[in-house]
Amino acid sequence: MTSSRSSASSAKSSAKLTAFKALTFDCYGTLIDWESGMIEALKPLTSKASRKLTRDETLEAHARHESSQQVQTPAKVYRDLLATVYRRLAEEWGVAVPWSECVTYGQSIRNWPAFDDTVASLQYLKRHYKLAILSNVDNESFSFSNEKLGVDFDAVYTAEDCGSYKPSARSFEYMLANLKTLGIEKREILHTAESLFHDHGPANEQGLTSCWIHRRHGQEGSGATMALAKTPSYDFRFESLGALVKAHQEALKA
Repeated sequence: MTSSRSSASSAKSSAKLTAFKALTFDCYGTLIDWESGMIEALKPLTSKASRKLTRDETLEAHARHESSQQVQTPAKVYRDLLATVYRRLAEEWGVAVPWSECVTYGQSIRNWPAFDDTVASLQYLKRHYKLAILSNVDNESFSFSNEKLGVDFDAVYTAEDCGSYKPSARSFEYMLANLKTLGIEKREILHTAESLFHDHGPANEQGLTSCWIHRRHGQEGSGATMALAKTPSYDFRFESLGALVKAHQEALKA
């Protein structure tokens, strides 16, 4: 798919994929199929709910509780935060659950699968860019996901490192400050992510060039992320990571 720009965008229309030194990635929703992972891991809970919940209802309720909890407890590590989200969902859906079941859900991150195109795409992109992660996850949980991604990242910045969860500006400021110590300036970064809420909105505020990997194209609702009233701007848009790779290959020929 060719790149396109949001109608809200107004500044960086001349951006070229070959112009960047580093790609900074969101992980969950962009590289790891967290929605499928969540739906599978939530089955012990959703199967006991008093009414049948649709996939969208489940994901949107999860997004609501997760986002609220991240604001309330920004220093809580993600696997523990997810345990609390599970308890909040159980309360909302009228299901009694032991805390041990909540903890098991928090640990399910390690089982969430990578998207089919992730490994090959990252291996290609690694030959052309520095690769970094900025993710709302804890270090231990990411270590399990990293085994599925097939590359060694040049830098990994987690919510546990930052002491904050995206879309907090603190997370992006932490990443930018640390990338600068690696010789990577803001203008050399293409922030690459699915979530408009967690990533593209704050990328706009930070003045970062961004690439929307629209994994949820063709689906209703906002899934496991909070909906925004206004779509943030972005500089490139692709429906998969594989499509980004193809566009980069074409740009090299130009």
